[in-house]
Amino acid sequence: MGQKVVGVIPSRFGAQRFPGKPLALIAGVPMIVRVIRQAQKAKCLSEVWVATDDKRIAEVVEQSGAVAVMTPASLKSGTDRIAYAVKGKKVDIVVNIQGDEPVMAPQAIDAAVEVLQADPKVLMSTVVIPIQNKTDWLNPNVVKAVLAKNGDVLYFSRAPIPFPREGGVPKAYKHMGLYGYRPQWLQTMAQLRPAPLELTEKLEQLRAMENGVVIRAAVRKVESIAVDVPADVKQVERYLRK
Repeated sequence: MGQKVVGVIPSRFGAQRFPGKPLALIAGVPMIVRVIRQAQKAKCLSEVWVATDDKRIAEVVEQSGAVAVMTPASLKSGTDRIAYAVKGKKVDIVVNIQGDEPVMAPQAIDAAVEVLQADPKVLMSTVVIPIQNKTDWLNPNVVKAVLAKNGDVLYFSRAPIPFPREGGVPKAYKHMGLYGYRPQWLQTMAQLRPAPLELTEKLEQLRAMENGVVIRAAVRKVESIAVDVPADVKQVERYLRK
């Protein structure tokens, strides 16, 4: 028997900047359905689930042929939602797939899984993309990662890192909001209190690092467009037309 690898998409209706975002139509298809379709193309995933607190989202998910898992509305983060959805289930690897990346590359999902399959000591994985322009590097909404030679992440920040003392733009990486977890570590992480660096940068992955857990990254040159506000829908539609 191969490993059971489940991709879980956390999805809630009440996003502050964009209420109802998962059901927003992108070229006529609800965003959550586009995310599911991309995830289903990944070679490593056994199943795709959506962890949601909203019946409207669950209905759309089930109509698309994926599994909807209802989670309490009181859960604070996507990580909490995923941990709740997989708790007590027989799963070898869990992948946290962002519900607002409708053109997420299936190869990126596979890369996050391959990192964990390659080294049983690694508890958590992610994916980074080489930054091509200074605008992204300076943008606080683009999270940067600094890597060790073996791909272990040294730090994530909204700040432009690493800082080039001699000027210019350094070799830098943009972080994709995509994580692979060993199930035991996922449950532990969901129980830990938010840590100081996490609260400062508003980056949940720093909770793992502040507790001494190494996150290993795969570097991939893939497309990634996050939908944060309604205007971003048009950007994705332009990309799809291309």
